[in-house]
This record gives sequence, C-alpha cells and structure tokens, in this order.
Amino acid sequence: MFLAATIALAVIGSKATLPTQDFTNESKPAFDKRMSWFREARFGMFIHWGLYSVPAGTWNGKDYGGASEWLMNSARVPVADYEPLREKFNPVNFDAKKWVAIAKGAGMKYIVITSKHHEGFAMWPSKIGDWNIGNTQFQRDPLKELSVECKKAGIKLCFYHSIMDWHHPDFIPREDYDKRPVDKVNFENYVGVLKGQLKELLTEYGPLGLLWFDGEWKGWNHTRGVDLYNYVRGFQPNLIVNNRIDVGRGGMAGMTTEGHVGDYGTPEQEIPATGIATDWESCMTMNGSWGFHANDNNWKSADTLIYNLVDCASKGGNYLLNVGPTSLGEIPSPSVDRLALVGDWLSKNGEAVYKTSASPFPRQLSWGKVTRKGNSLYLVNFDLSKQTLDLPGLKTAIKSVKVIGGAGSVSARPIDGGWTVSLDRMPKTLGPRVVKVELAGKPVVEATLPTQSKDGSITLGAEIATIEGSTAQLEGGDKQAIGFWSNPKDTVSWDFSVSKPGTYNMTLEYACEPAAAGSSFQVKVGNQMVKADVSSTGSWSTFKPLSLGQFSFPTTGKTRITISPVKIVGQGMMNLRKLRIS
Repeated sequence: MFLAATIALAVIGSKATLPTQDFTNESKPAFDKRMSWFREARFGMFIHWGLYSVPAGTWNGKDYGGASEWLMNSARVPVADYEPLREKFNPVNFDAKKWVAIAKGAGMKYIVITSKHHEGFAMWPSKIGDWNIGNTQFQRDPLKELSVECKKAGIKLCFYHSIMDWHHPDFIPREDYDKRPVDKVNFENYVGVLKGQLKELLTEYGPLGLLWFDGEWKGWNHTRGVDLYNYVRGFQPNLIVNNRIDVGRGGMAGMTTEGHVGDYGTPEQEIPATGIATDWESCMTMNGSWGFHANDNNWKSADTLIYNLVDCASKGGNYLLNVGPTSLGEIPSPSVDRLALVGDWLSKNGEAVYKTSASPFPRQLSWGKVTRKGNSLYLVNFDLSKQTLDLPGLKTAIKSVKVIGGAGSVSARPIDGGWTVSLDRMPKTLGPRVVKVELAGKPVVEATLPTQSKDGSITLGAEIATIEGSTAQLEGGDKQAIGFWSNPKDTVSWDFSVSKPGTYNMTLEYACEPAAAGSSFQVKVGNQMVKADVSSTGSWSTFKPLSLGQFSFPTTGKTRITISPVKIVGQGMMNLRKLRIS
C-alpha cells in the first residue's frame, strides 16, 4: 500500500526539514501568551470521523458496543478485510459550512477533527501513500474546506492525529490478530511517514490552534515525544500541543507526570474532582462512542452537557465535546439538537464561562459552581430549589450582585463565616441560573467545614468528599457520584463541623449494577464502626437509599466519617452519591 520509494522520500523530506530549535525550555511569559486563547475559549468541538463511520459499530452482522472508531480492533479485523471500506466511503452530504455553523451556534470556540485515527486513514488527500480520502469516491478535502469555513467564522481549527497506526506496515508492535509478516518492518520508515504527513497538515492548512495527539501508549517513548514536539512547533511556533505527544500521561485521568513534554493535560470521559493548577481539557462523548455508532442512542441530556461545561470552567479547564458524523457526512440530529440548547444557554450566560478562571472556593458548593473573572464571581445555580447561595469562608466584601441572562432580583448580606446571596424574585429558567457577584477586591476565601443545619441534619455530597487511593474518582454529569471504586484500599471521607451534638440516623445514597452486587464496606466515626452490604439497585445510574443505622456525635467541632471497602465484587464497589445525617 505504501511504496518503498514513497516512504524513502517521506523520511528524507522529514529529516531535511527537521527544525533544530528546542521549544521545551520556553519562558513562562511566552508559554502564557501562547496558551491565552485556549484558556479563554473553554469550549470546543471534537469530531471523530473516518472509515469506521461506514460499518458504524457493526461487523459481519455483529454489533460491537462502545467506541465504534475502535471497530477494527474490537472485531479483530485484518487489514486486508478492512481496506474495502475505502471504496464504500462517500460522504456526499458533507457541508463544512454547516458543521462550523453548528459549532459556532453551540458557543464552541475551536474544532478538533481527526486528521488520522488509529485505523491509519488520512482524512485529507495526502501525497504520501494512497490510504487517504483522496483515493475514495469523494475525492474532496474536508479538512481544507473546514479550514476555509473556520477562518470565516473566527473558530480555530485543530487536528487530532494518532501516533498509533493499525494499517501501516512499518508500525510496531502489531495487534495480536494482525498476522502480517514483521521480518522487514522498519519503524523509522513509519516515523518518516508520520512526520511527512504532519508536515502537510502544518504547511497546507493555515495556522492551527493545536495538535491533539493520541495512541502514544504503543511503540512510543519519551525521546520520540520530545523530538516530535520540537518538530511540529518548528513549523508553527505558536502551536499548542497536548500531552499525548509524550508518554507521561497518567491514564484516563490525563494529567502529565513531571519531566515530559506537552502543553496541557487530557482527562478522558471524566472531570477532575477539584481544580488543577496546570492547563487541562476534558474530552467527553455525548453517548458511548466517539465515532458514529448506529445502535448507540444513549444520549446525554443538554442539562448534563451544560453542567459538564460549567464544571470544567469552575475548575480551570476546557470542555471538548464530541460529535461523530455519519458516513454520509452528517452530524447526527440528537447531537445537533443538544448543541443548540447548550448554545442558547451560553448566548445568555456565556460571560460566566468564557475567559474565566477556577473557583476560589477550596471545596465544592452544594447549590452549584463558581467561576471567576478578576474581582467578579459567577454563581451558577444548578439546584433550582435553593433560595439562598451560601459562600462559606468568603472574606472579601460584596459590592453588588445581579442576575445574568434573565430577569430577577437578588441581594447579598454577610453571615457568620462568609456571605450569602438571596434569590429574592427569580423566575423559572431553562438551565441553571447565573448571578454575578462584584467584590470589593481580590477574592479571599478561608477554608471552612460543612456545618449542621438548625435541626442537626447535614447532607455530605460526593463532590465535597476526600478521595484517597488509585481508582475511586468523582463522576460528573447526571451521576455526581464517586465511581470506578475497584481498589479495596481506596477510601472516601468527609470532614464536617458538629454544631448540634446528639445521636442521628445515617443514610447513604448509592447505585450498583446486578453484576457487582455483594460487595461490602464499613463506616467509621471515631470509635464507632458499622459494616454494610451492597445490593443491586438495577444499574450504575439508579440511585437508592441505604440505612446505616444510628451514630452518636457527642461533642462539637470537627468530625470525620470514613467509608472503606471490606470486599469488592465485580467492576466496582458502588457509585456513592451522598451521605445524609438526620
């Protein structure tokens, strides 16, 4: 498929143009300037589009759940059997102007599209080899057409590019189902093709916002990562490059370990539990697949998408939300409909998202999220049953408060240990309400503990828990629960202030699928300890209460409640949403 002469030319070409400048010792002012647009954008569109959109999750009549862009791997399809998809791919309904309009209407500031995914197929008419869109019936360049429309719309165009390549004969290590001979494999030939095609993308499509690498976990190393980082920035010095160009990414949590290159972290399908000081971006799907999957209709609600966006912004990160176009070149209507609703909310409340930084509050607040812009705070109220928004520990005086994106009357007053904002006359809204708080100066917030209400009750949500261990983590969106709890050494705890000593009932709210039922855990408060069993609630998203009995809190002051596994069955112990004392 790739002629030896072509490969040789690619290698020679890439070496001849190999930039020698070292970009890894950039000054902080230069780095901050380069990252400025990314930090202001907060919201981008991810597009996974390739030959995998033709089978759309099904191979030889069998449906393969999960990520359809991995179908070649999950269905264990040999290269020779996969190649005929090229002849079937003909996205006659592709309209770059329409795609960009959908992104712009949703309030997205940049687009990241797959120039090449793991299947190795180039989504532009590359001059290197023939495994590309230029050799399909389509014979157009969708990336070029997108670059034109993005420029018109003021949206930054970016490319996702896979380092791993299941198709190229010189990429190793191979998948175990790939039985092609390896005796003449030369990985350096593949690196030459990789660089040669990247050179095309970096020199023929105008200034790019960023390059989003992936597939670094096979056949790659730190030395190659540094080399490629300097190589791509040599063509466009202002280019932003994600951390998957190197091998320092910490799993799906996505953050980089020290000593590796890459400009920002890439959490995948999750949002960090707390704010992170470095730059990051959570990439997430709207259903269960990145590429188009004809049988996946498990769509997230628009409310969940808005929550995830604000959650990312409140923690100082970006939200890269995916769409998977069909083989005809159309973005599925459920995606379009949801993006329109997100865009409608942002058109009124975008001030609370764009150009903002992380919340100054050290713990999550029960009523919603906070973003910051200078001396202004934006209170994004997701719990519409709340009539007051407490700001515990806020020491800076409030100058003024006003409603953003709608009508309503609000007021603010100091309370013991902070401030509270009263939603005096707030009409019902579609989506969360936003209140802008102008402070008298830089926000100063002292750490405080959750405290019992007047009747002694208190609800401790997953979002304010302390998670210790290697697997358990906070899941955002509709769940708002601690999940992926598969390590029996992981613990979850809450610290709170007892203001009304006494004996109280304790109830836990959790979810567990049938296959994981039978786990057990213990709850510890001081010298008191109770063991409980985990029963099925029907699914990981069906939450039910579990009574833990009575616990005594004899004295005022700081108290800790700790939950630790005794036995874990299946994929995880449970999804833990909240603990209530009443």
